[in-house]
Amino acid sequence: MPRRDSSRYDAARFYLYVGLLDFFSSELITPLLGVLLIALAGFTSFLTAALGAGGGLLLLVAMASFMPMAAVIPVHGLVQLGSNANRMLLTYRYIDKSMLLYFIAGGLIGALAASFVVSDLPLDWMKLAVGVFVLFLLWGQKPKIRESSPLGKALAGLITTFLSMFVGASGPLVGSYLHSKGYDKMRFTDTFSASMTMQHSLKALVYGVAGFAFWQWLPLVIAMVAAGVVGTWLGLKLLHKIPAEKFQRVVQIVLSILSINLMWQAVDVLFF
Repeated sequence: MPRRDSSRYDAARFYLYVGLLDFFSSELITPLLGVLLIALAGFTSFLTAALGAGGGLLLLVAMASFMPMAAVIPVHGLVQLGSNANRMLLTYRYIDKSMLLYFIAGGLIGALAASFVVSDLPLDWMKLAVGVFVLFLLWGQKPKIRESSPLGKALAGLITTFLSMFVGASGPLVGSYLHSKGYDKMRFTDTFSASMTMQHSLKALVYGVAGFAFWQWLPLVIAMVAAGVVGTWLGLKLLHKIPAEKFQRVVQIVLSILSINLMWQAVDVLFF
């Protein structure tokens, strides 16, 4: 009897394991890849919390390397929406509401403009654009936008939201713009999180209207967001124990290699 009970327990555990793999995967990716993406979401959130940046870019490039390109930008946006909304709600009192209002106004125009072309962009060109854009963010000189007038804030929202629809990772540009405002740490963090929450919400809306089937990816997204919460908590715990400069350099090199590989995949299809 004990052996029979043990066998039943092992069988139930096996089917539960298989069921969870199926639940957190999609028809377009394998269960193993689904689990790896969930783990990667936790790890990249850990990086962002511990080092201040880099996690979102790493997640984007990794997803673009292994997932169907048509799903990368919207799914990545939905995961980042969950992460940024969580951080925003924790410290909402520090948001620069005036800045956010004009930023949202510009973002709405940028999203509207992007909605007319987002479904027509060839996927391999999008993959190439993501690789080039990430390399630029890693090694290029980011523009220093210091314009603080209402028009300048609206233009920052318009341009970065428009770009976000096609390359996914506009965070470094938004961060560069907000950094010029001279915010303290809490005001910067929450205004940035609120701005990115707005951008990713508009991205979800645009791709939803364009016909992207978010429901197919929803279990995976929920699991990745949950893993991100755990990763953020661990990263904050280890914030002062990691040699940030050396670790950031390693992340930068890994990102560069992944981006070059992504570009090569696109070039191989487009030109050979």
